[in-house]
Amino acid sequence: MPPMTAVIGINQIGDSLREAFLMFWATLWPLVLGFGLSGAVQAFVSSDDMERVMGDHKAPAVLRATGLGMVSSSCSYAASAMAKSLFAKGADFVTTMIFMVASTNLVIELGIVLLVLMGWQFAAAEFVGGPLMIFLLALTGGWVISRGAATAARARLTGAATHSNHDHAAMTQGTSSFKNKAGWSDAARYTMADLTMLRKELVFGYVIAGFLAVLVPVEVWNVVFFQGHGTWTTIENAAIGPLIAVVSFVCSVGNVPLAAALWRGGIGFAGVVSFIFADLITLPLLVIYRKYYGTALTLRIFVWFWLVMIVAALGTEAIFSAVGAIPTVRPVEIVNSTITLDYTTVLNIVALIGFAVIVALSRYRGDGAGTGYAIDPICGMQVRTCLLY
Repeated sequence: MPPMTAVIGINQIGDSLREAFLMFWATLWPLVLGFGLSGAVQAFVSSDDMERVMGDHKAPAVLRATGLGMVSSSCSYAASAMAKSLFAKGADFVTTMIFMVASTNLVIELGIVLLVLMGWQFAAAEFVGGPLMIFLLALTGGWVISRGAATAARARLTGAATHSNHDHAAMTQGTSSFKNKAGWSDAARYTMADLTMLRKELVFGYVIAGFLAVLVPVEVWNVVFFQGHGTWTTIENAAIGPLIAVVSFVCSVGNVPLAAALWRGGIGFAGVVSFIFADLITLPLLVIYRKYYGTALTLRIFVWFWLVMIVAALGTEAIFSAVGAIPTVRPVEIVNSTITLDYTTVLNIVALIGFAVIVALSRYRGDGAGTGYAIDPICGMQVRTCLLY
């Protein structure tokens, strides 16, 4: 008979991988939807159109970005891919960051999961704190993200600074047509290129999240949070919450179960709220941002988002405290550990069918599909090419 420690180790590994799969299952359909939309944006939306709609971070553009985000994918990985597409097409950098925040913090499915797992107060906090974050990003974005930094980041994405191979590839202003199969094939190839580029980060994020959820007790997370120190507890909890999210690797809807576990263990309201907001600065996403925008701008994004999340969480708690809406009941059970025939399963089945269609379209070569495109050897993106004379 094998040693008990070995048995326990094998069981824990199995449980961790199972938890990772359940998290992946919970976010499968948003992933397919988000990356599919990203491919369509890259193929069909012209730079001129995007610059006109989201070309600055004034109030109208911010409102449009918020609205687009709310109806987009709730998965932070997919949102980051689509934000990259919007920015490369000519959208303002601050506005694309606002789009990401809206798409991960102001979506209905996140509110539903919060309502079920944590109560109406946390669901409401999403729609109070999210607009606070967006306001703060719009207010400070012009100071944090300089025009030069944004220009360099766009050049990095479009290949203007790096595409110097023998084909002289560069991003053009043209678009594919959505009226024929070839255009949809181009969109599908963009989707598959983005998924291929980020596949390691996606797998890494889900697997690590599963192991953390199983192997790290809530009490361990509790140690790093102050308790019983009044205002200092609130501030410290709000500041540490996003940092816990960085190393927990869980994205969007997937971070709600861990947030519920933290809340059950006694973490303050502001700390949980800031943790929920912080799905956009997990370590895998920071690696993705670095691949998209470079190291310097990624560090700036991290600090900027972290500070905004702290202030938004503190503001949310202040509002809820003023109206006596801070919840006092802690959850007993965290998350359903089985897959059932619910709306997530139905949507995932639809998503898998849709993904099969995307794969098939990406392999279509008729009607000139795939001509005028190349895969960037540096970052793995698909780009539209032209010859520079």
